[in-house]
Amino acid sequence: MDSKLGLIQQSFNTRYSQWVREALDELPDNFTITDPSISGHPIVFASRGFLKMSGYSLEEVIGQNGKIFQGPKTNRRTVMEISEAIRQERDVQVNLVNYRKDGTPFWMLFHMSPVFGKEDGRVIHFVAVQVPITRKPRRNGGVNLNEDGSGFNEIMFGSCRKEVDTNPVLELGRVLSLDSATNVLDIEETCEASDFEKRMAVNAFNSILSVLTNYSESTGRLVCGTRCSVPGVCYVSSSLNISLGRIKQSFVLIDSHLPGMPIVYASDAFLKLTGYDRHEILGLNFAVLNGADTDTSTLHQIKESIQTEQACTVRILSYRKDKSSFWNCLHLSPVRNAFGKVAYFVGVQIEEECKNKERHGLSPEMRQLSTVGAVKVAVRSLSMAAGSSKS
Repeated sequence: MDSKLGLIQQSFNTRYSQWVREALDELPDNFTITDPSISGHPIVFASRGFLKMSGYSLEEVIGQNGKIFQGPKTNRRTVMEISEAIRQERDVQVNLVNYRKDGTPFWMLFHMSPVFGKEDGRVIHFVAVQVPITRKPRRNGGVNLNEDGSGFNEIMFGSCRKEVDTNPVLELGRVLSLDSATNVLDIEETCEASDFEKRMAVNAFNSILSVLTNYSESTGRLVCGTRCSVPGVCYVSSSLNISLGRIKQSFVLIDSHLPGMPIVYASDAFLKLTGYDRHEILGLNFAVLNGADTDTSTLHQIKESIQTEQACTVRILSYRKDKSSFWNCLHLSPVRNAFGKVAYFVGVQIEEECKNKERHGLSPEMRQLSTVGAVKVAVRSLSMAAGSSKS
């Protein structure tokens, strides 16, 4: 768990200046920020407003997946809609039932948008803004909110309806003067956010993006709200990142179609084994692990297996970031997409010192083959989904 918390710290520290958390905490909005490149797609930042709204402490939220806020009344189709937006790396805005720490359900407007790295177009983070949907009794046929939001602090409402009840509006009384127990909507109702609440969510995201953009300038690793097309740069989609993040073995994904055959994905276990940060290794050739005493004939064997699109297993002397060496039992295999074309090569590493230590009863060779199989399933599933969405 410590290594995962370290990756979560790096998620912000390598991309933004050290003051970004304080700047984000000054925003009044309820939001979380997640990193799809880390195993489990965890929350790496939660605003003070979100913590107050949900009842959780910061320590209870950081490192968790957003699913911890879902419950029995959370609509599965809506959750699938969010998952599809993550796969397609696009905005999504839905009405959703979430649960506070004390188990209280509540309706909210969920607005999620990706944040892209300007240097390679890769999704760096997802920002999820949550606006609670509350209601008020209509007075004299309804009350209009001013465009500037005046009157909003006094009362806020959404459009809620029962599926079988013909009455579209149910009286709640003075919404904000009630305590949290009585300020809970009937979860059996279907609630829709008002246009004002939708604008609130969009404006909140824009404010968050402005902070992230500003504090990424000092590190030189700029972020933006739209993907930039960078010639010759390949990135792994957020959906594939999340799928690969479930695999606990040390491995990398290599794109042999690009000049230099760069690493386009590195597992958390690989980062721990080699000592590299993710941003340091992505885009580099696998030869970054080679050193003065790496056997050239073994390197030739690896090169030949890539050229012939065949799997190979070798024992090679590799080097960590700190220049310390280790014997690497490397298994390299082509990964084909759903159409039979080689999409990537996967390289699975096992340090020889750990080779004789069985894990879950599997031999090292079986662990490597199991990892290759899991990677192939993830890549093929994604290519099938992409193909069906285009048809």
